[in-house]
Amino acid sequence: MGLTACVLAVDAGNSKTDVAVVAADGNVLATARGGGFRPPVVGVEAAVDTVADAVGRAFAAAGVSSVEHVSACLANADFPVEERQLAAALHTRGWGADVEVRNDTFAILRAGITEPRGVAVVCGAGINCVGMRPDGRTARFPALGRISGDWGGGWGLAEEALWHAARAEDGRGVDTDLAHVLPRHFGLASMYALIEALHLEEIAPTRRHELTPVLFAAAAAGDPVARSLVDRLADEVVSMATVALTRLDLLDEETPVLLGGSVLAARHPQLDDGVRELLAARAPKAVPQVVTARPVLGAALLGLDRAGASAQVQERVRAYYEA
Repeated sequence: MGLTACVLAVDAGNSKTDVAVVAADGNVLATARGGGFRPPVVGVEAAVDTVADAVGRAFAAAGVSSVEHVSACLANADFPVEERQLAAALHTRGWGADVEVRNDTFAILRAGITEPRGVAVVCGAGINCVGMRPDGRTARFPALGRISGDWGGGWGLAEEALWHAARAEDGRGVDTDLAHVLPRHFGLASMYALIEALHLEEIAPTRRHELTPVLFAAAAAGDPVARSLVDRLADEVVSMATVALTRLDLLDEETPVLLGGSVLAARHPQLDDGVRELLAARAPKAVPQVVTARPVLGAALLGLDRAGASAQVQERVRAYYEA
């Protein structure tokens, strides 16, 4: 080997890592997929080792040994200090002289827009929002859960559903069909049985995320409590988007607002309609659209932005991923 490509794009989330090696003309030379990126669980070096495995396979397939720019959008890069620490860790691997690390939400944002200008709200396991302008200004939130004022995401919805269902069954709360459909999902007869099974880990804690679609089904069937939770999520999504637009002085300009992550991409009618109606009221010039492109596309485009690539080059990368 010995050739040098233009961009190494990395999208590393909690569950998987996608990488792509992109030439200066926008051709994607190679791609690879690896495991989840979880520095808080395994430590920074072990987490970067997971990325390194995918990068090594992509470099070998592309026939290159390095790139000019490393554009890495990483989960758990929630503060600038964490971005700097992770950039330093990636730089030691020698993949490229120029290394830029951003939170992985920026990849979803950039994947959905033709220029670095817009706002994205991502609702998957958690919830986050970022925004950017071509002049380099950004808007972001820590997105660490309740400690940073967040509410929502698939995990949060499942927790709320369990809370309401438990109180409905024991009499502390209002009646809701969630008290029946949540335990039924796991083949159990009551919330008491479900609570016991979760507490004793007879049901793996990670399986709680399965309850989010059950909540949406209950809302679609008309359950008032479930519907109130979906309405609250719509309000949270729009609140984050509106604040980001305001911070970037984009509230009065026609601006794309990208909706990404598994919960928003599912296009649940009540949630989707609620987000669009609230945006129309609070940010009338916002243009909402659901992002379905793979986030690694956004990481590649951010790298090409940094390299000063032309629109034609960027469109070639987009065509590869949207084919």
